[in-house]
Amino acid sequence: MKLFIILGAINGFLAVALGAFGAHGLEGKLSAKMLATWDKAVTYQMFHTVALFITGILALKLNQSLTGAGWFFFIGILLFSGSLYIYSTTAIKTFAMITPLGGVAFLIGWIMLGYAVIKYI
Repeated sequence: MKLFIILGAINGFLAVALGAFGAHGLEGKLSAKMLATWDKAVTYQMFHTVALFITGILALKLNQSLTGAGWFFFIGILLFSGSLYIYSTTAIKTFAMITPLGGVAFLIGWIMLGYAVIKYI
């Protein structure tokens, strides 16, 4: 589905920009632990950006709806990476408690994508 390819492009841009901001703009302003948290957010955002691209390309190639998987990847990015970005810059622990929900969304997305590949390929 074209939407997930577009969301992948947007998230790829954001992951690179936020990674550069973390490396150059936050260095010396955050503790090493919080910088590592920021880096984890960037890493997971980029991994799941690739998953969005794969989902979109497979949906177009297979003529099958993979919207569930795509939305779970996107929601996972928002919840997992988004909560870690906010937590690392604010140290408000409530945001860190949202992160596992994003992780579950990622897992569901991978299960749905795997199921579609097994079923249709």
